[in-house]
Parts: sequence; structure tokens; C-alpha cells
Amino acid sequence: MKRLTEYRWFVWLTKYWFCFPIIGFLLLTAGVFFGYGERSYIAVHDNMDLFLAQFQMLKNTGTFWKHGVEIPFLGGVSRDDLPSEFSLYSALYMLFPTYTAYVLGILGKILLGMFSFRLLAKELLAERYLQYRPLVYMTGFAYGILWVFPAFGFAFASIPLCVYLLVKIYRGGGAKWYAALFAYPLVSYFSYHGIFLLGYLAIAVLWLSLRDRKFAWRLAVSLVVLALGYVACEYRLFGQMLLGDEATIRSTMVNANLSATEIAREIVTVWREGIFHADGVQGKVALPVCVLYFFVQNGIYLRRRQWKEILRDPFNFIMLFLWFNSIVYGLYDCGPVRTLVETLVPPLEGWQFNRTIFFNPFLWYAALFIVLARLYDRGTWQMWAANAVVCVAALAIILTPNRYNDLYATCYNRAYERFHGTEVDELDYEQFYAQELFGRIKDEIGYAGEWSAAYGLHPAVLEYNGIATLDGYLGFYSQRYKEDFRRIIAPALERVEATEIYYDDWGARAYLYSGTDLSIVSATKTVYATDCDIYIDTEAFRALGGEYIFSRIELGNAAQKGLRLVGSYTARDESMTIYAYRADGAGNTGRRTAQSTGS
Repeated sequence: MKRLTEYRWFVWLTKYWFCFPIIGFLLLTAGVFFGYGERSYIAVHDNMDLFLAQFQMLKNTGTFWKHGVEIPFLGGVSRDDLPSEFSLYSALYMLFPTYTAYVLGILGKILLGMFSFRLLAKELLAERYLQYRPLVYMTGFAYGILWVFPAFGFAFASIPLCVYLLVKIYRGGGAKWYAALFAYPLVSYFSYHGIFLLGYLAIAVLWLSLRDRKFAWRLAVSLVVLALGYVACEYRLFGQMLLGDEATIRSTMVNANLSATEIAREIVTVWREGIFHADGVQGKVALPVCVLYFFVQNGIYLRRRQWKEILRDPFNFIMLFLWFNSIVYGLYDCGPVRTLVETLVPPLEGWQFNRTIFFNPFLWYAALFIVLARLYDRGTWQMWAANAVVCVAALAIILTPNRYNDLYATCYNRAYERFHGTEVDELDYEQFYAQELFGRIKDEIGYAGEWSAAYGLHPAVLEYNGIATLDGYLGFYSQRYKEDFRRIIAPALERVEATEIYYDDWGARAYLYSGTDLSIVSATKTVYATDCDIYIDTEAFRALGGEYIFSRIELGNAAQKGLRLVGSYTARDESMTIYAYRADGAGNTGRRTAQSTGS
């Protein structure tokens, strides 16, 4: 009777078992999102209320490649303030419908993260790579499926790719590797990752030059090449930052000034939990495994008096790097430190240098890989224990319902509806943007590009549907426009101090705010509002050219505010009702319409 190890199929399974969970998850993800289609539940915060609407506006106006034009939101925003066309993620939205592009972005991010991790591991492990191949793929897969900020998923996933390219160049790679590094910004983003990669690279040049007692000229050239790549791919951003002379809302943003105790608590929190834009779900598996290993391994070093090994161990370096990024995140909320940075480098005023925390998800899974690879070396059962740990880590990521886990949200909500026989209150993608409903509204009121605003819903919904808005959400626009828009919402701000502080100290969300509730904007079928009156300065609204207000709330004081109800419209599935109001006397101020802005 043959032993199992003598069967080819068994040998193949033990060698390539990792293919099954990876391929299975990719098929499941594609099946769920394309099966349910736009009835899937997609994260709204900093996603459907922001970037998806921006990409749809670029598509609606045909301005992906145009220059000197304005996009019809926030009263007319320069095309240069929106994502660059020289981006693989942007290309998806140029080529495919917005929802399809979004799903392809999720799948592409997983593949990019996994294969980037594999390239780096194979380069560093050399001839030992085949021994660790299942672990490499599964750890890379776990890193790739992290539910990070969707619009910058490629930038997160490609971090190991950048490290791989730099290692190849440092080890003697030629022109093709420099060319690849120049093209790397196509899958990255300067403000979130690029500027920090350049900073880390500059430190590496200095450190390696001192260590090797020879100038690291290859990496120094890489620094220049990578910087030029970012300038080429994000030329619009650099033009706005370096050549624009108009004051933006960044100059008036007010950041928190925490006490030493609060900063220390924040440092520990982000080290342990990360932040919602870069949630590594490390607290489930990676963190406890790495912390336990840190104390055990360094305890062994200390007992054996191997002081140099403590300093040389790459695992310890990664753990130190994790703390460094977390400390920088905390120091951002220290006023004197922030002032020092802005004084030394004035163009960085308002820039969030605490985004070093965005590198921690990769570092956690790199550290986890080192621990499990060392476990691999100890024997057969330890090897399978390591495989089990990384599988549990991946499963924890899949089943953790964090902000951007659209797969979990869709499966959970659809299962709830099936078993309970009732719909959840949350709006799905199709219901949120309500294209059929707004198409009908535009036809019935004869909408022709007039400036409008949203009340009780995100302005992104109007923007997605081709309606020009005076309101909107953007982290970088004219300070003068922020002040102009403030005149419209002054009556509401005067009534709610928290909202006034929120707008004046930040201002990225230029919305029509409630005069009683902290927020009446939601992604739910139910509208939560304690007061049906609207608190705006209608004359200021008209002065900016505003004509329509599309509201999810039937306004109790419309007549007093000079607003005339044009009609009420309900979605076919009754998930949303919109009340369309027109400002009497609007359009007589000489303000440009959206069609005349050049967009």
C-alpha cells in the first residue's frame, strides 16, 4: 500500500495548497460584487461621498485629460485639484463604468499586494524562496485583502513593490530598474505615500553610506528618479502646490493640540489599532504573535548576552519602525512640533505629516512573515502551525466588519434581508446615488446646469448625477470660496457651536448644515432630523448663483426662506424621497451657470 507522500496529487496539494483559498476568495469577491451589482453595500465615508463622485464627474464632463477647465462642484473647482490621469486607478474609471471600476480596483489591489509581497520576498530569500513559498503567498494575500482606503488601495498594496525595486537597484540593477522605479508612481500617491517614501529613501542613503563607508550613489540616483516619477505622474498636484498663489482652506485648518498624556495614549492606540484609513486588523493575529515573539526572542538574546544580535535582527528593526511611525502620528497633535515643521518648510503648512502611520499595515505583516518563517525552520509540525496562523490572520481580515469591508457589509446585509424578510435601513450603491430618480427629476424640472445644493443628503449624490453644486467635499479648495459659502450657512452655524467649529476649523465639507442637529446627512433610508426648518441665507445662496435645493426633508419654512417647492419625487423602491426647491428670483445676479465655467 502506497504512502500518501508517494501520490503525485498529494505532493502537488502540499506544495500548492495556498492556491485554493486565494483563488476561492477572489472568485467569491467577484461573484458577490458582480452578482449583486449596484445592489452591493459600499462604504460611504471618504469614498462614495468623495472620490467615486469625483471620478464620475470627470467622466460626465469628459475632463480626465483636459486643462484649464473647472469641475462643477463647490462653485467650480479646477480640474487640477482632482486625481491625476496618470494613475492606474484613474485609468479604471476612464475605461469602465464607475461601479465596475470600483470592484476591479478591489480585485486589483489584492493581486497587486500579493504579487508585490512575493517579488520582495523572493528577492530577499533568494534560493530559500521555494521553501517558504506557501507562507509568502498567504502573507502577501493577507496584506492584499486589507480593507484600507479604497481610492488609495493601490498605493498601500504596492509598498513592497517599491522596496523590491530599490533592493534590485541597490544590488546592481541597471537602467530597466530605474525605468520601473520612475513608473512606480502610477500605482502610488504622493501626498499619502510618495513624500514619505522619498524621506525614508533619503535616510537610507545616509545610513548605508555611513555603514558601508562608501556613498550609496545608486540609491541617491533612485531618490532623484522616484521624485521625478512623482512629478511626472502628478504634475497637476505639484503645479497647484508650488505654482498656485491662491490661499486654500489648508492655510486655516486648525489641528488638535493634545496634552502629553493624550499624545502618549494616541500613540499606543494607533500602534495597536491603526486608523480607519489604514486598518491593518493587526490586533487579531499579527500584533499578539509579534509582541510575544519580540519578548521571547530578545529574552533569549539577553540570556545569551548576544547584544549585537538584538541590533542586527531585522524583526527588531521593523518593530522599532512601527513605533516610530506611531510616535510621529501622535506628535502631529503637538502644537510646537507642528509649528516647527511648518516654519522650516512653509509649503507644507496644513500638510498631515502623521501619514507615516499608513506604512504600518505593511510593516505588521512583514514582521509576521519573519516570525512564521523562523517557525518554518523548526520542523514539519511547526511549518503547518505557521501556515495555520497566517490562514487565521487572513480569515480575521475577511470577517472583521471595519469601515471599508464592503464584502462583509454586502454579505451581512443581504443575508439579514433574506432571513428576516425585511430590508436593512442602510442604502446600497444603487439606492445611494439614485440615478433613475435624479434622471427623472432633471427631466421633469428641465434642469439645464443650474447651480444647486443638497440638504439631508451628500452633495456627492447630485454631483454623481450631473448636477452642478455650490456645496461639496474636498480637502483642498479656495479659502475665499469657503468664506463665500459660509455666508449661506451662517444662520445654521450660529445656532450650533459644534458645527461652527467643525466648519471654521476644517471646512472640507462645505454642506448645508442643520440649525439643530449635528448632522442630518446619512446613507440610510430613514432621515433623522428633529427640525424640518432650513437655516440658510437665501440671498447669499442667490448671490453665488444658486437656484435649486434638493432636499430629503420637506422644509417647514420654505416660503419664509424664499424657496418654492417644484415637486416631490420618490424612488421606485421607495428608498428615498427628494423635494426639489427653487430659490425665487435666482439667476438674476449674473453668476455663471455650470455650462459657462468651461467644464
